[in-house]
Amino acid sequence: MGTRRRAYPAEYRARMIELVRSGRKPDDLAKEFEPSAESIRRWAQQAEVDEGKREGLTSEERQELTRLRRENRELKLEREILKKAAAWFARETGTVPERGSNS
Repeated sequence: MGTRRRAYPAEYRARMIELVRSGRKPDDLAKEFEPSAESIRRWAQQAEVDEGKREGLTSEERQELTRLRRENRELKLEREILKKAAAWFARETGTVPERGSNS
């Protein structure tokens, strides 16, 4: 996995986006400021998506998708735990149905 860099404040990203929109190139901004040119490009593209100028998932939709994926992962894990617990209790109490039965 790659290294995780610190998140830049929203105001800082907004300022970089303004500079790109005013005609500055992300490569030049990357030399002058800390973020990489690719990060600055992505910020500008995401801002266009959020404003409806470009196709793609908005920031809100991305956050919701991330939340739903996390929730889905947790629910699958919980279901697996409950399934194993139910099987264990069934064996312990002797209520395991015979194989091949229609129950």
